[in-house]
Amino acid sequence: MHLHQTGIMRLATAMDEIEPLGDPRVQANAAYLPVLLLSRVVTQLGGLPIVSPEVMERLFASDLAFLSDLYLQLNSHQQYGYA
Repeated sequence: MHLHQTGIMRLATAMDEIEPLGDPRVQANAAYLPVLLLSRVVTQLGGLPIVSPEVMERLFASDLAFLSDLYLQLNSHQQYGYA
Protein backbone atom coordinates (compact mmCIF):
# COMPACT_ATOMS: atom_id res chain seq x y z
CA MET A 1 0.00 0.00 0.00
CA HIS A 2 1.28 3.45 -0.96
CA LEU A 3 0.33 6.68 0.75
CA HIS A 4 0.12 9.69 -1.54
CA GLN A 5 -0.49 12.96 0.26
CA THR A 6 0.19 15.37 -2.60
CA GLY A 7 -0.98 15.66 -6.14
CA ILE A 8 -1.90 17.98 -8.96
CA MET A 9 -5.20 18.04 -10.82
CA ARG A 10 -5.74 20.31 -13.80
CA LEU A 11 -9.02 21.66 -15.13
CA ALA A 12 -10.75 19.32 -17.57
CA THR A 13 -11.04 20.06 -21.26
CA ALA A 14 -14.06 19.16 -23.36
CA MET A 15 -12.06 16.28 -24.84
CA ASP A 16 -11.25 14.97 -21.36
CA GLU A 17 -14.98 14.52 -20.82
CA ILE A 18 -15.93 13.37 -24.33
CA GLU A 19 -13.22 10.87 -25.28
CA PRO A 20 -13.71 8.41 -22.38
CA LEU A 21 -17.38 7.99 -23.38
CA GLY A 22 -16.23 6.01 -26.41
CA ASP A 23 -14.01 3.69 -24.37
CA PRO A 24 -15.32 0.11 -24.33
CA ARG A 25 -14.76 -0.12 -20.55
CA VAL A 26 -17.10 2.84 -20.00
CA GLN A 27 -19.64 1.51 -22.49
CA ALA A 28 -19.66 -1.80 -20.62
CA ASN A 29 -19.79 -0.17 -17.19
CA ALA A 30 -20.55 3.56 -16.75
CA ALA A 31 -18.99 3.43 -13.27
CA TYR A 32 -15.61 3.24 -15.01
CA LEU A 33 -15.95 6.81 -16.35
CA PRO A 34 -14.48 8.52 -13.25
CA VAL A 35 -11.44 6.24 -13.44
CA LEU A 36 -10.66 7.42 -16.97
CA LEU A 37 -11.55 11.04 -16.31
CA LEU A 38 -9.34 11.25 -13.26
CA SER A 39 -6.45 9.49 -14.97
CA ARG A 40 -6.54 12.26 -17.58
CA VAL A 41 -6.73 15.27 -15.24
CA VAL A 42 -4.65 14.11 -12.26
CA THR A 43 -1.20 14.97 -13.56
CA GLN A 44 0.74 14.09 -10.44
CA LEU A 45 0.02 11.77 -7.53
CA GLY A 46 2.72 11.57 -4.89
CA GLY A 47 5.96 10.39 -6.43
CA LEU A 48 4.40 8.26 -9.16
CA PRO A 49 5.98 8.78 -12.58
CA ILE A 50 2.60 8.58 -14.38
CA VAL A 51 -1.05 8.51 -13.37
CA SER A 52 -2.78 5.87 -15.49
CA PRO A 53 -6.22 4.27 -15.35
CA GLU A 54 -4.54 1.31 -13.65
CA VAL A 55 -3.28 3.61 -10.88
CA MET A 56 -6.81 4.96 -10.38
CA GLU A 57 -8.22 1.41 -10.34
CA ARG A 58 -6.00 0.55 -7.38
CA LEU A 59 -7.12 3.49 -5.22
CA PHE A 60 -9.39 2.86 -2.27
CA ALA A 61 -13.01 3.69 -3.11
CA SER A 62 -12.97 6.53 -0.57
CA ASP A 63 -9.89 8.07 -2.25
CA LEU A 64 -11.47 7.81 -5.69
CA ALA A 65 -14.61 9.46 -4.28
CA PHE A 66 -12.50 12.27 -2.79
CA LEU A 67 -10.80 12.91 -6.14
CA SER A 68 -14.15 12.75 -7.94
CA ASP A 69 -15.60 15.36 -5.57
CA LEU A 70 -12.54 17.58 -6.08
CA TYR A 71 -12.93 17.19 -9.84
CA LEU A 72 -16.53 18.37 -9.61
CA GLN A 73 -15.57 21.34 -7.46
CA LEU A 74 -12.81 22.43 -9.82
CA ASN A 75 -14.86 21.98 -12.98
CA SER A 76 -18.24 23.21 -11.77
CA HIS A 77 -19.88 25.77 -14.03
CA GLN A 78 -21.57 27.29 -10.98
CA GLN A 79 -18.14 28.33 -9.74
CA TYR A 80 -17.97 30.75 -12.71
CA GLY A 81 -21.54 31.99 -12.48
CA TYR A 82 -22.94 29.79 -15.26
CA ALA A 83 -26.23 27.97 -14.86
